[in-house]
Amino acid sequence: MPAIEVIPHLAAAGLVFLAAIVRGYSGFGFSLLAITALSLLFAPAEIIPSIFMLEIAASLHLLPGLWREIHWRSLWPLVIGTTLGTPVGVYFLANVPAAPMQVALAVFVLTATSLLWRGYALKTMPSQTTTAGVGAAAGLANGAFGIGGPPVILFYFASPAGNVAGRASLVAYFLITDFIGVLFLAGQGLVTGPALIRTLIFLPALFAGVWLGARSFRSADPAVFRKWVLAILAVLALLTAAKGLLTIAQ
Repeated sequence: MPAIEVIPHLAAAGLVFLAAIVRGYSGFGFSLLAITALSLLFAPAEIIPSIFMLEIAASLHLLPGLWREIHWRSLWPLVIGTTLGTPVGVYFLANVPAAPMQVALAVFVLTATSLLWRGYALKTMPSQTTTAGVGAAAGLANGAFGIGGPPVILFYFASPAGNVAGRASLVAYFLITDFIGVLFLAGQGLVTGPALIRTLIFLPALFAGVWLGARSFRSADPAVFRKWVLAILAVLALLTAAKGLLTIAQ
């Protein structure tokens, strides 16, 4: 790797570490934080394949201790819907220039952040058809931006499934859907040698962050921690939008 690339990759590893702490604690948030932050340093098509592979590694690290808490009845409709929506999103990722993608990414993140901040409460679990529709929306976002989590996060944390089952189900969901996403990305020629090298560079930061976040899960205040994560997301999304708009204007 040329010397000029060392500094951005070191900065990126630090951002991956911070995002991984959130992932280890909550079971979600890594892609949202990492892609929003790393899009300030790399084009989305360069970094998203690496984030998918890092998500798989994080899920494999967390899943053994959460297996019994997974809400399987809702998980499979979500996975099916996501599988159908992902190819459409990947097409946009492979064919839309980087700057408009950055603006679209920022708008998506800001919208998701606003919804997560407000919060919703459902009295009963949605039907399997509705659940599959949530999965399709997540798949579209997952393929295009690499951050399909918000619709599913809203689904679980607004449902009667509970925080423990929701967290466990999200970990399982991300493992399955990110593996599918990597296959679609490979089909578009986006899983390249540099993407694999970048993934290996970021793995130590990922595992360290996930370990620290999981260790903090039992003692941290979920409400306060969640608000801090959403505030950081909003700031990063605004910075990403500004970068994309400046590029378009030039």
